[in-house]
Amino acid sequence: MGSRLTWPQIRRSEEFRGRWVALDHCTYDARTAQPLEGSVVDSDEDLVELCNRMQQSDNKHCAILFCGECEEERAPMSSRRSPTPPRAYH
Repeated sequence: MGSRLTWPQIRRSEEFRGRWVALDHCTYDARTAQPLEGSVVDSDEDLVELCNRMQQSDNKHCAILFCGECEEERAPMSSRRSPTPPRAYH
């Protein structure tokens, strides 16, 4: 891995969809504090497995985000709001 991508590029990628993604050397949005882009270090469907690998590696300061479906690709299911997804893990 190690390719530098924007978060929208990652979210559109089939490679990362449905997986937790570890990003290093992130650039953050000053207003929302959410990662805008970063170097993809690792990814996994299992958050615990990914965190274990990150703890055992030299990449201890990664942002870990879940790559679900893009908002614009999701069909509205109801007028009720769904729970807020997890934020970045630092």
